[in-house]
Amino acid sequence: MVIRLAPLLFVLLWSSSFIAVKTGLRDVTPLLFVAIRLSLCALALVAIMAVMRRSWRPLGHGRWLHCAVAGALLNGLGLLPPHIGMALAPSAQVALVQSLTPLLTAALSVVLLRESLARFQWLGLALGLAGVAVVVGQAALESATRFEGLVLAFAGVVGLVSGTLYFGRFCRGVPLLQGATAQFIAAAVVAAISTWTLETPAIRWTEGAIAAIAWNTVLVSLGGMALYSAMLARGTAARAAANFYMVPGTAALLAWAFLDEALSPLAIVGLVLASTGCWLVNAGAVRPRRV
Repeated sequence: MVIRLAPLLFVLLWSSSFIAVKTGLRDVTPLLFVAIRLSLCALALVAIMAVMRRSWRPLGHGRWLHCAVAGALLNGLGLLPPHIGMALAPSAQVALVQSLTPLLTAALSVVLLRESLARFQWLGLALGLAGVAVVVGQAALESATRFEGLVLAFAGVVGLVSGTLYFGRFCRGVPLLQGATAQFIAAAVVAAISTWTLETPAIRWTEGAIAAIAWNTVLVSLGGMALYSAMLARGTAARAAANFYMVPGTAALLAWAFLDEALSPLAIVGLVLASTGCWLVNAGAVRPRRV
């Protein structure tokens, strides 16, 4: 039952992250926000490993390094640039740019992981790209600052795609808890170094900041990424990443409801195209090629 509901739960959690981050960034600098979030995740997972007396042996023979690389890409590079971008651009538009994740994942997984897509699924990926292009093009014409924020969001896409493909190639055989622990420890180290070297960290411990950090730590990072890893372990990289196409529309509705962010007609067109692309990608099975 949980596995069947995993895509829906993942979309809801990941979409809510944009709203929580936008709220938290009023009181916390972006990279520090990520560093705190990932460090708390790493500490929680290490504690769970100790309480459950789980062995670290599944991470032997260099598998810990593969999980660390995947974690640094997925949760390090995948989160740090978009959090800066969230301070510059509307949350719904940042979420829309991240829907490029399935397009790049599918295109590269065909080559690197020998996965295959049906023709109508490729059409869905193309529609998703068109939807993103509409919004990014409009942002480039209207505001250089907003465009910069969306470029940073795309840097996060690169992290998510590379981490997804790396996980699919090297980490599927590692138990979920041990693998996630190694991933978050590595990501926390990357985030801490980035915070120390790239920004002047600052935080005000308001109720909003604490709530935003707690939500993104427990429900999004631990819960959401556990669901994503489970989907990756039981399916293909392209199919798991396709769920990102559902995030922009959900995030836009949440941003409208909680942050009073309005959408332009062109942004709505982009969201419709991306949602249609999501439906097409998920309408058929994405399966490995036979050698």
